[in-house]
Amino acid sequence: MLTKITGVLNRVLEEEARLQVGPFEYQVLIPEFVRRQIQTSTGEEVTFHTLEYIEGNQNSNKMIPRKIGFSSELELEFFELFCTVDKIGVKKALKAMGRPIRELANAIQRLDVKWLTTMPGIGKTTAEQIIATLKTKVTKFALLGEQPSSADDGKPAKPAVNATVFEDAYTALMGLGLSPADARDRLDVVLKTGKEYKDVGDIINECFKKKTER
Repeated sequence: MLTKITGVLNRVLEEEARLQVGPFEYQVLIPEFVRRQIQTSTGEEVTFHTLEYIEGNQNSNKMIPRKIGFSSELELEFFELFCTVDKIGVKKALKAMGRPIRELANAIQRLDVKWLTTMPGIGKTTAEQIIATLKTKVTKFALLGEQPSSADDGKPAKPAVNATVFEDAYTALMGLGLSPADARDRLDVVLKTGKEYKDVGDIINECFKKKTER
């Protein structure tokens, strides 16, 4: 299975991108938030982290292979997690995901049914099902922080914190008595330093240091 593809971005359409790889042009389906990330990159080299599925329906024997693309592996991971919700298939998930995954994960974590119903194709019952299924599984996505889509050299920006270490730091902060909102605020400040942290203790120390300096 093709898991990553790099090529020159020929066109960005409403629900797909056209990627030139050698003599071949590939159709890559993309959600709205990815379309916004790449819409000004026509003619440039881009990389998509991809998954593949077969599109078909009960009324036709026609089966069409499709590629879905994301700018990062974490975006792809969130999409696959989102698709585990009952009655949310690939096509519905693609249509619904119009906002960055951090915003979606935050809404799920704060049990915000009303916010989730603003997503295309998501009603109240489905929003409640999304929360019931994913509320304990989205912490690391909610803590991603605002990452630029690319660095000055045109390459994807390197995350400041390993997602697993970041999630452990979030849990540790709440263990120290902080509310989820305060823990996220402190971690957001740490992310803006641009430093790379591999140790939970260093992140915790930086959280309190930065909060004090505000």
